[in-house]
Amino acid sequence: QVQLVESGGGLVQAGGSLRLSCAASGRTFGSYDLAWFRQAPGKEREFVAAISWSGGNTDYADSVKGRFTISRDNAKNTVYLQMNSLKLEDTALYYCAANRISWRLYRYWGQGTQVTVSS
Repeated sequence: QVQLVESGGGLVQAGGSLRLSCAASGRTFGSYDLAWFRQAPGKEREFVAAISWSGGNTDYADSVKGRFTISRDNAKNTVYLQMNSLKLEDTALYYCAANRISWRLYRYWGQGTQVTVSS
């Protein structure tokens, strides 16, 4: 079992930056693929970014490519999402996820951290 706790969300102006963190419990963190998803009000949850267990491979949704960067520190059991050039449409509840079951489907989920981008 893995527990995931996100932090770093908040209110930011359009064009600004935020860095989200997700701290995980469990000794097997380093063997898991990890990802970030988000869900805006009235919309379905969508994939944002993913990183392989080694950190050697990453994947991004087209909507965030070039603006967001996913990274991980296995020594700290933490995954990060650096978000730059934020847009109004990035406003959402952001979730981290661990232990990929299949393509963009994960077994463990955090509770989410809110990101609100204002004009």
